Amino acid sequence: MYRAPVPVVIVGNLYVGGVGKTPVVIALVQQLLALGWNPGVISRGYGVKIGAAARVGQGHLDALAMGDEPTLISALTHVPVGVHPSRRLACQALLNTYPEIDIIVSDDGLQHLALARDLEIIVQDTRRTGNGWLLPAGPLREPASRLNTVDLVITRLALPPQRGVQLVQTDTPESTELSMWLQITKIHSLDNKINLSVNEFIKLQENKTSIAIAAISQPDRFFNSLSAVGIMYRNSTGLPDHHPLDADFFKTQRADLLLITAKDAVKCRAVQDSRIWVVATEAVFSDPRWATTLSKQLTRFAKS
Repeated sequence: MYRAPVPVVIVGNLYVGGVGKTPVVIALVQQLLALGWNPGVISRGYGVKIGAAARVGQGHLDALAMGDEPTLISALTHVPVGVHPSRRLACQALLNTYPEIDIIVSDDGLQHLALARDLEIIVQDTRRTGNGWLLPAGPLREPASRLNTVDLVITRLALPPQRGVQLVQTDTPESTELSMWLQITKIHSLDNKINLSVNEFIKLQENKTSIAIAAISQPDRFFNSLSAVGIMYRNSTGLPDHHPLDADFFKTQRADLLLITAKDAVKCRAVQDSRIWVVATEAVFSDPRWATTLSKQLTRFAKS
């Protein structure tokens, strides 16, 4: 087992497929930055043939070389990322290239036991543990009892909660479960030169046709989030998670406005189509203190 010279936080899941890990990683990294840490992120780089050596980078990266999720994480947080199926190699390459890093956040890797970790976070959605069975009879990578061994369980809600709804939340700093949901913050042009609020975009939609497109796990989540805030669309196109999107694909879409996710937008840097609008979101938590509590624990690990 490889133990990094800095604290390591794993953000993983039991339920196979997308449950909302990447928004949690982004939020955690942003809060760690605000608390004075210098984080780096490691990831498998799903869908990319990495080769023998890990790849590292920072800022605006190539999704074809790094994977869409690591590219999105670095674009939104500006922290260094390292990708390789071996988290050890990704971690070592990242620390060698960016020695100022004092904490590692792993996007996925809960089951990657070759990498020692100091804190573990499980992200789940409202499906929780499904039928409770392991793959292939059920949806779980590990037994449901694993939920009792991690430091924090975050349950992603499908939509922002309505007023008066009781949330899973932390009542004390020692609590180990809370809720999270994604909130649309703005809609911006693909080149990021125009930023609109939800109401401004709804006004832009008047007398125009719109199509919503998502190549993510459970695209209906994206479509439902648009409808929930009053953003309407004529048709929706759901594609497999990590599916490539290029100029030829968008040329076949017959509409005035094309709505896509931020995760899909990083795959479209070479596309020039003024009809494409990116729906930006941020993770909101039932307890805003959650990262501060984790940071205090991590400080102890850093000093030990």
